[in-house]
Amino acid sequence: MRMIAAPKGYNQYREGIPRGIIETVEYPSTTVGNSRKAMVYTPPGFSSDNTYNVLYLLHGIGGDETEWYNHGTPQVILDNLYDDGKLEPMIVVFPNGRAMPNDRAEGDLFDPDKIQAFERFESDLLDDLIPYIEENYPVWINRENRAIAGLSMGGGQSLNIGWGNLDRFAWIGAFSAAPNTCAPQVLIPNPSEITGLVRKLWLSCGDQDNLKHISNQMHAYLVQHGISHIWNEEQGGHDWPVWKNGLFQFSQLIFKI
Repeated sequence: MRMIAAPKGYNQYREGIPRGIIETVEYPSTTVGNSRKAMVYTPPGFSSDNTYNVLYLLHGIGGDETEWYNHGTPQVILDNLYDDGKLEPMIVVFPNGRAMPNDRAEGDLFDPDKIQAFERFESDLLDDLIPYIEENYPVWINRENRAIAGLSMGGGQSLNIGWGNLDRFAWIGAFSAAPNTCAPQVLIPNPSEITGLVRKLWLSCGDQDNLKHISNQMHAYLVQHGISHIWNEEQGGHDWPVWKNGLFQFSQLIFKI
């Protein structure tokens, strides 16, 4: 399915509108054995008297918890969508998906230890970061109120973690998923048993992306087994215009029951 691209100006700073706040937090990680950083976006009008949904938004192999903020202006995209009345109230958490003591994006990014750290992040997310967010922010703790999405390496993580933990996540998005994505028959071995568990599944990729075969394979498997999803093949490569449009589109779909 080809979706309409984001309208002109969707990621441009607007004057005179309410704004959310994006900040860095540190949480104790029993998985890694030290404190780790994440960024957290709270929406315009945030109040501890309200209760919020949570989107966990993951970065690529060359990034960290700051990648979306530094390159994708997510706070601008989200502020504009709130101003247009198109989002359900949500907090957005930007973790560091490289779960190791030195989690900076430096040196050989494809070092086996660093690749393994992206796999280890599943435990860090489920056992450490999600409990921290739920203890420190007024958020709902049901699967229907929790989403996971990401770009490239983070897209693969989102599919792997989301499908592997349907008791935790009801909304899954992958923007240009990378080769760390498990084969669809491994992620979804019994398609008939999961019908309806994922409220919204989003796949997007640029038509010039040299990793597009990963998304193609997932899309074909989902079609073959009649699993509802949105497939957005759009103009572009393995780059930020595709990923920013993914956030713009996916964020409007989630938490609407």
